[in-house]
Amino acid sequence: MAHFEIEVKSLLGEKERAEALKKKMQELDPACVCTSTNTQLNHYFEGGDIKELYKKVEHLFSGEQHEKFHTIAEKGSDCSVRTRQRDDEVLLVVKASIDGGVSSNGVQRMEFEEPVAITLDELDALVQAAGYMYQAKWSREREEYAYKGANVCIDRNAGYGYLAEFEKIVAEAGEADVVRSELDALMVELEVEELSQDRLARMFDFYNQNWPEYYGTTKVFVIE
Repeated sequence: MAHFEIEVKSLLGEKERAEALKKKMQELDPACVCTSTNTQLNHYFEGGDIKELYKKVEHLFSGEQHEKFHTIAEKGSDCSVRTRQRDDEVLLVVKASIDGGVSSNGVQRMEFEEPVAITLDELDALVQAAGYMYQAKWSREREEYAYKGANVCIDRNAGYGYLAEFEKIVAEAGEADVVRSELDALMVELEVEELSQDRLARMFDFYNQNWPEYYGTTKVFVIE
């Protein structure tokens, strides 16, 4: 069964704001803990055929993973394909919009994120064999926190600087609106603002056009 990701982003920018957010989470939730830290390489793709991709990579997966991929390919819209290396682990990530937004950065999405037993370069080659082309390559350092039932990721992204993502995963699409309201409430109490989809789209487009300058660096740009 595919699961559904409800995720809201907040642009923090500077390290000081990221540290202030972590401090406030720990003040308001004594049980708040850092659950993971990792570094990531994320390769975004465009074009291609999601059903052809399934054929190219199905030998890498089994059982429920096949069902999840099939559900996204059949029911999702505007599928976004990316590959990821998280520390030493390599994953295939496919996201599809369920709220009319775009799959790459939308708030409500179906998500397939599964590890593979091949290298990042080998996985990229399979994606490209399904007709996809590189859109951009991203790098980031991530800290993940458990906060009042939500997953909060604080990232240092190439190009963007510090960004927070507030996320919950649900089993049914019908739960999405309620969970979105819960995330909005958490952000209000933490005094952080949602990054608008319009501004995020402008930032995303700028990065895609200039990614070789930022990938693997700590350089930051500002797009209003």
